[in-house]
Amino acid sequence: MPAVLTPLLAVFGIMLIGTLVQKTKLLPFETDQVLNQYVYYIAFPAIMLITLAQTPINDILHWGYIAGFSAAMLISYLITFSVSLLVNPTQRTVATMRALNATFGNTAFIGMPLMAILFPGNQLALAAAAIASLLSVLIFAVALVSLEVLGSNNQTSAIKVISLALIRNPIVVGSFIGISLSAMTVTLPDSLALIIKQLGMTSSPCALFAIGMVLAKSGQYQTSKQLINYQQLSDISSINMIKLFIQPFITYLLMKSLQVEPLLISMGVMLAALPTAASVYLLAQRYQTQVITSAQGILFGTLVTFISLPLLEAFLLG
Repeated sequence: MPAVLTPLLAVFGIMLIGTLVQKTKLLPFETDQVLNQYVYYIAFPAIMLITLAQTPINDILHWGYIAGFSAAMLISYLITFSVSLLVNPTQRTVATMRALNATFGNTAFIGMPLMAILFPGNQLALAAAAIASLLSVLIFAVALVSLEVLGSNNQTSAIKVISLALIRNPIVVGSFIGISLSAMTVTLPDSLALIIKQLGMTSSPCALFAIGMVLAKSGQYQTSKQLINYQQLSDISSINMIKLFIQPFITYLLMKSLQVEPLLISMGVMLAALPTAASVYLLAQRYQTQVITSAQGILFGTLVTFISLPLLEAFLLG
């Protein structure tokens, strides 16, 4: 069995357990929200902090990798946003959510364990996933600002919103502390490092469990009696085509042109080919835009990666 299927099976299994628990009402109805808050404010910042703090700064600042991954995300975002506006010129909020769905991959909750399994004992692999996650947070902030100041020409307002979004983002704060500790070659006490690491290791299972619960609850937003209608199927298929195939292809081309070392290219392309993260659903729910499409897209994208990622692994790591 391809090594890449191990984390994918674990991901799908934990999501399925969350769905079953929600369906059988073993836990309170709002448990998914509590778990998501825990992951967002505590567990994920912890894993970002300790991973970056324990990685040499030279392994973090691979500028070709950073530029290639960032540019591929931005290009994918702009393509999706532009095409969506061509189809629905007046629906800017919908275009923004579609673009985020096609860009913001699950580089944290799938990417971290995936890199650990594919590249055992390689700290650079975890750093690659951490940097990809941090860059994804930045594209998430762009979408958040777009939703907050949509239709406004007040640039000061946009700058204020994005600044506050980044400063108050615990993932950005955790990453900044981790990078700073790495740059200053500060070694955390073993007991403190172990506490932070143990907290961080809970991020993936808690987040995936919450996604499963979210998918079980997503039916309440479905206005049609059909499980999925043509418009939703079209949205989900187009978004996942860009997220799972076009974005990693652009990443590969850009990193090749920037002469990134082959191992880092493999890591970056695999991370770019991951399905949409659950955070996109939370934002969709907050703004009541593309809610059911986002939830179904996450599930559909995760299922597609059972085929796409093993093929990609064979091509890159052969």
